Amino acid sequence: MSYTALYRKFRPDNFHDVKGQEHIVSTIKNQMKAGRIGHAYLFCGTRGTGKTTVAKLLAKVVNCENPVDGNPCNECRMCKGIAAQTSMNVIEIDAASNNGVDNVREIVEEVRYSPTEGRYKVYIIDEVHMLSTGAFNALLKTIEEPPSYVIFILATTEVHKIPITILSRCQRYDFKRITVDTITDRLSELMREENIEAEEKALRYVARVADGSLRDALSLLDQCISFYLGQKITYDNVLEVLGAVDTLVYARLLELIRNQDVAGCIKLLEEIESSGRDLGQFTIEFIWYLRNLLLIKTSEDVSELIIEISSENMEIMQKEATFIEETVLMRYIRVFSELSNQIRYASRKRVLIEIALIKLCKPEMEQNLDSILDRMKRLEEKLEKGVVVDAGEHAATAPMADTKAPPVKKPVILPEALPEDMKEAAKNWRNIVSQVTRKAPALGSVLHGATLSMDGEQGLLIVVMNSLDKDVIEREAHLQLIKDVIAGLIQKQVQIKVKFLDKEKERMDEVVDLTKIIKMPIQYE
Repeated sequence: MSYTALYRKFRPDNFHDVKGQEHIVSTIKNQMKAGRIGHAYLFCGTRGTGKTTVAKLLAKVVNCENPVDGNPCNECRMCKGIAAQTSMNVIEIDAASNNGVDNVREIVEEVRYSPTEGRYKVYIIDEVHMLSTGAFNALLKTIEEPPSYVIFILATTEVHKIPITILSRCQRYDFKRITVDTITDRLSELMREENIEAEEKALRYVARVADGSLRDALSLLDQCISFYLGQKITYDNVLEVLGAVDTLVYARLLELIRNQDVAGCIKLLEEIESSGRDLGQFTIEFIWYLRNLLLIKTSEDVSELIIEISSENMEIMQKEATFIEETVLMRYIRVFSELSNQIRYASRKRVLIEIALIKLCKPEMEQNLDSILDRMKRLEEKLEKGVVVDAGEHAATAPMADTKAPPVKKPVILPEALPEDMKEAAKNWRNIVSQVTRKAPALGSVLHGATLSMDGEQGLLIVVMNSLDKDVIEREAHLQLIKDVIAGLIQKQVQIKVKFLDKEKERMDEVVDLTKIIKMPIQYE
């Protein structure tokens, strides 16, 4: 038996199962109960919101022999015939491929003949905006005064292209984008029916990517199930299949931009691309990340905001929002919004993204008002820290207090003897990071830029350059993953601590890098 896609398998067979369009369902059900059936309906809305589904249900219920509370019974001969697409009473027409005058004239000729069974002949014309002007004119009179046994249902995603003469003769129903909560609940319900285990976080991400389309959500979920057949659908699995990037990576990218670290931004972009992520999707998601930061920054009550992220990511973003100004965020959004329009048809997407990242790191490259404000903000921050700034905005390497004296470099005090487990961990550090990256890409990305050292209690110390990276590593699940990977390689349990290096108080060259004082083994792929 051939496989049926989820969106076809679970297409609603009654109005109760139509999600997110209660205002339309209630109206149509009331019309069915009262017998106030219109002769022409126009269903408008974006893809995957239920236009064709409701049209088929309407065609079924007007011909049903035993309707129940405005719903088709799905048991009578007419209902079964329409469901099996063998009924002559329901005629579906694709206006994209049948958009000429001759095609419409055939419909006008057929309308003269009453149905051989049932009460109504229902014409469902999908993508009706594709009809030519002559075809609309040929259809006009028939839609205005059709025979009593004919119902027209027109469906379109671009209602502005339909002539006003047609609009005025139809009952118009606007299908809304389905909310993330509604799509998530529906996906959870269907996963229970299919006996497939899935994380709510994973289903919620699929719902958000679907952008208000339940059909798109089901198609994306179908793809994830096929890729991880027989396994639990996790958040990381969904990111892998859809070519998306974890929110923590965007936080790290923003930190690099704020520090004007062009090389770090390019390196992170290379990691994202080499892991198979879609760069177009990455651009859109980063815009949404910046948008969420801007909402958090400008709103007094965060709980009232419509931001589809987990509570732990919300805490990270609230912390990140305190370090950046609204005008700077607006500039970042503008640059990446312009990029999203350019990247759609570009053959070298990475080059365009690199240029955009350099623009964000170097506001002096642009002459826009928001770029100038960003440059002024950076200059103010440097002056507050006592850094000499020349006319070209190049900061001197020495502070104002003593511009001639070179910085005093403190000697690095090495331990007299390292425990064997510390040596083994340092020798295998690259292998440890590689294994962690395969299991948790976001965590691995942070470890790639971290330094392995040791604390005073003879345990491992992971040193990072920003507080967000520290938060990522210190998550209980992430720390346990690192410990498990180390234990699997050196057959010993080690204690791990994480330290955020304050650049204003501490220097990186004062930190003992165990991987440099221990001879690293050669890795073979």
